[in-house]
Amino acid sequence: MLLSLVLHTYSMRYVVLLGTAPTYMLAWGVWRLLSAFLPAPFYQAVDDRLYCIYQRMVLFFFENYTGVQILLYGDLPENKENIIYLANHQSTVDWIVADVLAIRQNALGHVRYVLKDRLKWLPLYGCYFPQHGGIYVKRSAKFNEKEMRNKLQSYVNTGTPMYLAIFPEGTRYNPRQTKLLSAGQAFAAQKGFAVLKHVLTPRIKATYVAFDSMKNYLDAIYDVTVVYEGKDDRGQQCPKIHNHIDHIDKKDVPENQEYMRRWLHERFEIKDKLFIEFYDSPDPERRNKFPGKSRNVNRNYNEIPSHPMLLRMWIKGTLWECKLVQPPWRIL
Repeated sequence: MLLSLVLHTYSMRYVVLLGTAPTYMLAWGVWRLLSAFLPAPFYQAVDDRLYCIYQRMVLFFFENYTGVQILLYGDLPENKENIIYLANHQSTVDWIVADVLAIRQNALGHVRYVLKDRLKWLPLYGCYFPQHGGIYVKRSAKFNEKEMRNKLQSYVNTGTPMYLAIFPEGTRYNPRQTKLLSAGQAFAAQKGFAVLKHVLTPRIKATYVAFDSMKNYLDAIYDVTVVYEGKDDRGQQCPKIHNHIDHIDKKDVPENQEYMRRWLHERFEIKDKLFIEFYDSPDPERRNKFPGKSRNVNRNYNEIPSHPMLLRMWIKGTLWECKLVQPPWRIL
């Protein structure tokens, strides 16, 4: 019985996510056509509102149906800000964690992502993310700095609210990918930086270009460290998600690229030490938590936060998706 419930929970996560996508894309597509000849800020404002409705639906199920407990350490301002969100990357759920924090500042619709270029081939999401303000980037020599600068500058010029999520590691941390880990550690040692164990050596380009392009527009940097308690390297569900936030004044961020590279590595060195404390502290009382006081920030929804018409469309979309993916009861 317990195994059946667990499998049902896992399968429903994807049914909910897939079921909402066609609904949202239909609503967004209609608005995109209607707004084709309207000023960009007007399109962006309504698009942000639609995205907020969609993500509230996803978060409703994530925070209530999965039963995960969300713990927050550090300072998360109540008021929304224009920020760069820097976080370690270890799970496909990391993008939802950014939403979990943004909704508590009434900034959910303003979350935008810097993504790996190959993600543009994702069905539905791939074509939408750049329309919402996301930016696809390639690694190393193929990185198109001019294109990223131009896009960010256009958002600054139109006063677009910015909650830009960047994962500087460039890919998910996986302890089994020893070749990737060794390459990053060798690079760090060559530069005279600390060798990191629980996070990958961060890449600087996207962070530098984003900060340099918007430094006069930003309010702060959020340095977020995320740990999924109990999560194994196969990505199984965890009972708690620990989020440690450092609110960094933009005046404390170096503007020179090489200085910023060292600064960013030092921020990830702090993350690495938090991981070591979390997993390997000599004091058992200090394990499985970050230093400092935590607070549970799970939201108590009284009803699904969505427009009735969109809710009906979502239900139809979910039922349609259930025909395409294997229903939970067939897995058992």
